[in-house]
Amino acid sequence: MSKTKLLVIEDDPGLQKQLRWSFDAYEVLVAGDREAALAHVRRHAPPVVTMDLGLPPDPDGATEGLATLQQILALAPDTKVIILSGNQDRAHALKAIALGAYDFHQKPFDADMLTLVIERACYLYTIQQENRRMLQTQADSPLAGIITRDPGMLKLCRSVEKVAPSSASVMLLGDSGSGKELIARALHALNARHDKRFVAINCAAIPENLLESELFGYEKGAFTGAAKQTLGKIELAHGGTFFLDEIGDMALALQSKLLRFLQERVIERIGGRSEIAVDVRIVCATHQNLKALAEAGRFREDLFYRLSEIVLTIPPLRERIGDCALLAHHFKKKFCASEGRSALNFRPDAMAAIEAYPWPGNVREMENCIKRAVIMSEGLQISLDDLGLPAPSECSEETVNLRQARDAAEYQVMVKALARAGGNILKAAELLGVSRPTLYDLMNHHGIK
Repeated sequence: MSKTKLLVIEDDPGLQKQLRWSFDAYEVLVAGDREAALAHVRRHAPPVVTMDLGLPPDPDGATEGLATLQQILALAPDTKVIILSGNQDRAHALKAIALGAYDFHQKPFDADMLTLVIERACYLYTIQQENRRMLQTQADSPLAGIITRDPGMLKLCRSVEKVAPSSASVMLLGDSGSGKELIARALHALNARHDKRFVAINCAAIPENLLESELFGYEKGAFTGAAKQTLGKIELAHGGTFFLDEIGDMALALQSKLLRFLQERVIERIGGRSEIAVDVRIVCATHQNLKALAEAGRFREDLFYRLSEIVLTIPPLRERIGDCALLAHHFKKKFCASEGRSALNFRPDAMAAIEAYPWPGNVREMENCIKRAVIMSEGLQISLDDLGLPAPSECSEETVNLRQARDAAEYQVMVKALARAGGNILKAAELLGVSRPTLYDLMNHHGIK
């Protein structure tokens, strides 16, 4: 089996030989300056790096070493960099830790102790890469875009898996930004029609006089400007899934034509005389109360019952226990990668504000908020000012039965701690002030996986 690569960044030839000899269990790569070190990182991507901060042309300072550290972490963020420093360099070593170094070790080094540190760093790197591969495997799932630990949202995902293979029309109810189109695409991907088109149209975004031609198409010469035959969205979705977003904003006249299509499964293009059979699976969504609209005469009751063979309600983000912190970490990692930023963390007041804010715009609002914070943050931590959210205020909650209140509070605190720790059991246990076995017992008691 090939040896694990270990990059040693050291300009002293004697120490280079000593380090190479001490770590013969690894494939040791040696670099004496920044250029050689970066070349090794690009070519070999070593899991672990040991480095002296005193590199030429500044062997007595730390400027060159710190710059090298930042470039290594920019090229390979998961690489574990261990700083080897003398007693007089302790302040520089701590600064390197703040910049993202994994650990630091005093010179002259103890070979056995440093070996343990390197082994631990290699193990952590391996676990992180395995976790990344597992996440990539999960990303192939149609429901992979839904990040949640909330029981209500997990129940919705199970419902989607049950409903998706059927041909029934599905009505998705939820606030704006809660992920209605994401669920609609999952329903399409898990259906036998997944290799056909998924066509979406937003009924609120298209003027009433244009929506009919968008839905049903038109023949050449049907009206002024109709220079050629144009297929409608429904016809384009033949064999696949047709998603009607914000169906509650559709005019009554068009509702009648849509109802006829749903009953007969045929359409007529504007200006045409022939009926065209279309086979599509209908999924629609709205943030409005269609039943109330039907009672008020603003939505056809027969169309409502035709569209709502199965109704799935998407809970708003403010009701999803622990998901605010979970999604915040997810978006932070996503935008750090896309914007070329080093790993950032949330300050405690920033995370408290994220959890306390009601998020009226739901997941879409949070995504935009975290992206802005990643771009605007100046240090390695995202502050409350970067988020632009109001400071959280304490509020009391009414309790009823003592045992029920205790269990409910215990469950919510555990889920929040797990979300804040990014799923790391040890960190979550530290946040909760309990041992790791105790946390496992509590998780089993509450059915948390």
